[in-house]
Amino acid sequence: MPSDWRAYLLLTFTALCWGGNAVFGRMAVGQVSPMVLVSLRWLGVVLLLALFANRHIRRDWEVLRKHWIFVSVMGALGLALFNALFYVAAHTTTAVNIGIIQGSIPVFVLIGVFLVYQTRVTKLQAVGVLLTVCGVILVGSHGDLARIVGLEFAVGDVLMIIACTLYAGYAVGLLRRPAVSALGMFTAIAGAAFLASIPLTVAEVVLGQFQWPTVTGWVIVALVAVFPSLLAQISFIQGVELIGASRAGVFVNLVPVFASILAVTFLREPFQLFHATALCLVLGGIWLSERGKSSKETV
Repeated sequence: MPSDWRAYLLLTFTALCWGGNAVFGRMAVGQVSPMVLVSLRWLGVVLLLALFANRHIRRDWEVLRKHWIFVSVMGALGLALFNALFYVAAHTTTAVNIGIIQGSIPVFVLIGVFLVYQTRVTKLQAVGVLLTVCGVILVGSHGDLARIVGLEFAVGDVLMIIACTLYAGYAVGLLRRPAVSALGMFTAIAGAAFLASIPLTVAEVVLGQFQWPTVTGWVIVALVAVFPSLLAQISFIQGVELIGASRAGVFVNLVPVFASILAVTFLREPFQLFHATALCLVLGGIWLSERGKSSKETV
């Protein structure tokens, strides 16, 4: 299979898993507290990886040990803190909104690779970014012009935008990862994410917001650990390797499509005209960004 098509399949699967994560986040409300979900999520990933990643870790350990600061920052900011903001946001905004706002990640990825690597951004890619921004603003304002003018957004929507900025930094950072296997790299980052999540859970206990999972909560933890955490993250790393961060980041725009379908189907959330318009904008951003990619682009 040509590398581009392999990357497209991997990144589409990633978007489907992340779209499902928006639904899981909403389903987790009242079933498990956000920081407990983050900690158990990454603990589950580490335990799963321990079953079949030992060979990769042993082979890559010396290189990973020398880059422990990089691994720690990637795990803490790109995974642990991103997830923490994500699940807190789920308490004050809908899964449809969460999914659509994730479409802002390519905006920050393109800006990041431009600032860090001076990668050329074509005019069509810039237009695609603009369409994405318009879609995010539209969903964040709930299609209300007065809210757009007054810059009034729900707390959950703002938290999601911050979270997306962090994950975009993670995507750009993957381009500077040490020369180790994707599985070895992800295992190390997942371990760092779990360790970084522990203080967040302690803070949740101190603030009196701690909730141990219910039976339903444990099911959600398991689903989150396997799909958006383990399988999607490995697929995303491989997708970035194949076609670069800026092109791979564009596929995150598929997240709102899957999130909307899943949220309407399983959560019975309303899907309004402004949601449909925002989806058209972000999908248009995908098409234009891919059409406008430079033939020499490698980042």
